Amino acid sequence: MNKKKKIITEAAKTLFNEKGYSQVTIRMIALKLEMSSGNLNYHYQKREDIFEALYFEMVAAFDERLAMLQNVEVSIKQIRDDIEQSMLRMIDYKFFWTDLYNLLSVSDKVKKHFQEVYKNRIVGCLVLFEKLKKQELMRSASFKLEYDLLAEQIVNYGNTWLYASNLYAKNNENIDKAANTLLSFFYPYLTPKGQLEFKKEIPVFFD
Repeated sequence: MNKKKKIITEAAKTLFNEKGYSQVTIRMIALKLEMSSGNLNYHYQKREDIFEALYFEMVAAFDERLAMLQNVEVSIKQIRDDIEQSMLRMIDYKFFWTDLYNLLSVSDKVKKHFQEVYKNRIVGCLVLFEKLKKQELMRSASFKLEYDLLAEQIVNYGNTWLYASNLYAKNNENIDKAANTLLSFFYPYLTPKGQLEFKKEIPVFFD
């Protein structure tokens, strides 16, 4: 992405986050940048093009993290840190996560990619579970689909926590609560060793 396009997407992201994607026009973005709509159209012909650029900018970091998962030495602390970093990045693109259902209908390209990402995140969770089991931090499944269902719960909460919490700023207290809530999904599936690590990481749950 060239410098001019980056300036445009950053301005658009600010407006989308402040007002919501559906309330922002190309003209509003141009006015914020003090440029003509025609000049902006030279770089992005329509608002949907800017939306797609922002979406793929956002998921690049998630894709990179997922690709690195195989080589990461997992621990309860590492998982908690990873959750928090993901949530902080989501806040930077809150316009997308707070209007997820509607925005997936804006672009077939984004919708198709998001559906693939969803599947990959489920697989990523299952890889994570296997790593935890090898370290004797997580128990074996009690029935065939137990961990598939857990993976779906984790991914679905991860997709919707920002909308549900109405979080519109980087508020550490709210981030802590959301990250701890997501991490708590793991607790019933941990071994005594894993639960001990969990208690050390989030002692406030046990005060």
